Amino acid sequence: MPTDSFPFSASSSSASADTPPTGGFIWPVRVYYEDTDAGGVVFHANYLKFFERARTEWLRATGISHHALVQEHGIVFVVRHVAIDYLAPAKLDDELSITVAVEKIGGASVYFLQQAWHAGSGETRLLATARVKVVCVDADAMRPTPFPEPVLQKIGFSSNPP
Repeated sequence: MPTDSFPFSASSSSASADTPPTGGFIWPVRVYYEDTDAGGVVFHANYLKFFERARTEWLRATGISHHALVQEHGIVFVVRHVAIDYLAPAKLDDELSITVAVEKIGGASVYFLQQAWHAGSGETRLLATARVKVVCVDADAMRPTPFPEPVLQKIGFSSNPP
């Protein structure tokens, strides 16, 4: 396996396909006409958009904005790797819950487990599971750089244990 590959597959989720996780961050999404393909289901690439928006809102909920990362720390987050398993289709007007959970953090990278759940009309089912590796890079050099300690603390990790 190449060194830039994910250390696990997208399908190695611990949640069952009919029981959404209760912890972690959840972002609601409504499926619009623009999200669907000619078959009336969500176009596969749009799950990437849903997952990106949820990670951005998760970051914002921790008190960090992308703008502040650049202005205050000179860093940006870039996606290095994504693995997605599509399990069931979402359709026009469906209500989805997009989850974000940090699975692992390294000096300059963070691994997320993300899931898309159908959340409306009393029915719950897992639609897609993704594992995403995000890397912290210097905004000018675009090379990996360690997370600044204030950023680690806000996302719930510290390189200086108590």
